[in-house]
Formats: sequence, structure tokens, C-alpha cells
Amino acid sequence: MKLSQDSIKPIYVQIAEGIEDDILNGILKENKQAYSQYQISKQFCINPATAAKGINVLVNEGILYKKRGLGMHVSEGAKEMIQIKRKKVFYSTMLKSLLSEAKKLGISKNEIKKEMDNIDL
Repeated sequence: MKLSQDSIKPIYVQIAEGIEDDILNGILKENKQAYSQYQISKQFCINPATAAKGINVLVNEGILYKKRGLGMHVSEGAKEMIQIKRKKVFYSTMLKSLLSEAKKLGISKNEIKKEMDNIDL
């Protein structure tokens, strides 16, 4: 997980997205322990309340849950929940923005498809 002090996104949002990224990338596994607010605050030299706010965003979405005495854990189905949530954002925001810019530049959908086929990820 990485945090940027220069980002326009609040730190707590970056924390939530960073934890989501670690779940998507298989670093944090479902039904296993997640980072604590104190681990995050120590690692990034931030207030524990800010770290807790980022964690609580994911608790409210059902992605993380608290096991009494054992800390935060990744919920069963968390990876799928994150994928569904992010796909909605991708299609409704990012893809529309990309297609809008392509239209301004006179780039056809076919040209975009060809370029996508040439990109190695």
C-alpha cells in the first residue's frame, strides 16, 4: 500500500483503496487478518484516527469485519464485492471519460480496440 501526501484524495480514502488493492492482488486473503489502524498509522506516520476512518469505510461496505480480540479481517466474498464496485466506477466514470476524450480527438472505437489489443499488461 502506498499513500501520497500530494494526492487530492483524502488519506483515509487512499487507505481504503490501498487495502482494497491488496485484497485484489492477493496480499490480503479472505477470512484472514487485515491491517490494524495502528500498523497503518505507524507505517505511514499518520494519526491512528485517520487510519481507522479508512478501515471503517471498508467495514461499512462489508469488505472488512472485526473479530473480537483479534482485529480486522477480510470478509468472505470481499474480492468480488470490490470488483463489482470498481467495475461500476470504471464503466460509469473512467470509460465514459476516455470515450469522450477520444471523440474530441477524432479517435474511433475501432482505433481504441486496436490499441487495446497492442497493450501488454
